[in-house]
Amino acid sequence: MRIGAVVNPVAGMGGRVGLKGTDGKVAEARALGADPRAPDRARRTFEAIADAGADVELLAWGEPMGEAEARAAGLDPTVLGRPEDGETTAEDTVRAVEAFVEAGVDLVLFVGGDGTAADVAEAVGTDVPILGAPAGVKVYSSVFAVSPEDAAAVATTFERAERREVMDIDEDEYREGEVRPELRAVARVPVADDVQSSKQLGGGTVEALAAGVADDVRASPEKTYVLGPGSTVGAVKEELGFEGSPIGVDIWRDGEVVALDAAESEILDALGPAGENVVVVSPIGGQGFVFGRGNPQLSPAVIRRCDVEIVASRSKLDDVGELRVDTDDPELDEELRGWTRVRVGRFERRMMRIV
Repeated sequence: MRIGAVVNPVAGMGGRVGLKGTDGKVAEARALGADPRAPDRARRTFEAIADAGADVELLAWGEPMGEAEARAAGLDPTVLGRPEDGETTAEDTVRAVEAFVEAGVDLVLFVGGDGTAADVAEAVGTDVPILGAPAGVKVYSSVFAVSPEDAAAVATTFERAERREVMDIDEDEYREGEVRPELRAVARVPVADDVQSSKQLGGGTVEALAAGVADDVRASPEKTYVLGPGSTVGAVKEELGFEGSPIGVDIWRDGEVVALDAAESEILDALGPAGENVVVVSPIGGQGFVFGRGNPQLSPAVIRRCDVEIVASRSKLDDVGELRVDTDDPELDEELRGWTRVRVGRFERRMMRIV
């Protein structure tokens, strides 16, 4: 198996600091103290490839686009080229992918988000399969594995590929609350259970559910409620009487809004003592992710200090089948997995499995 691997080193940097993405926001993300996310995701992917012991020849692109992470994982990649300048661009990704294709790779493995996926798909065409290890904020496309470790497993074992959609959204519109995924490309992707489905936008009446959650919030004024993004939790915010940020994280305590569209640092600062914090989240879109898609502000540090309340309509749970987590902390992911109660009505709950 010959794999060409490329990393977008700035993918997902804007998420933890509340920027909803990194397109055109790299300098701002750095000024806000954002740490690169993609290199660690790449390292996890390469370590899993090394641990698999598969017969893999890895082709890579030079620093900061994957070479160091591959070598740190114990792999010995053949480096076909390097970025021309210190700051990487989409053109660097395209150059890397074109070089991989010319070298006859069996798969292009990339670490990034939907924008990276679109660049890779455009460069590779439909002759060579592609697979993403997710590192972006949103990740709407159906060309990504569920986690970095899953990406490694799929990359080293797949036997066939199928055509799948590459979706992306305008991040400026996204920051204004407009979510309109657009088809950017169609690519061949390995067939495997651990490749996520395309994220679809869903609706549904959740008034009773929202009323039930709001009743609980009002009954516990001493608790700090961290209210995640999405339309379902948005209905809870409306029931509490305020207009929340539809794709951001808002904080509520003792009958008032503590923070709107909060970044990770603001959330941590606002949290109360242990046992008095609740994070309310709903699976995003049609993929079933509770954490790890669209809400990176809800970091492992935040989650570990909160009780978790998952809310969703019955129809959404029927669509997703299972729930997923991808928090950047494999140990926390494992702690969260298993059966959990999901609120589906004013009083009703349903058992769902986090896988």
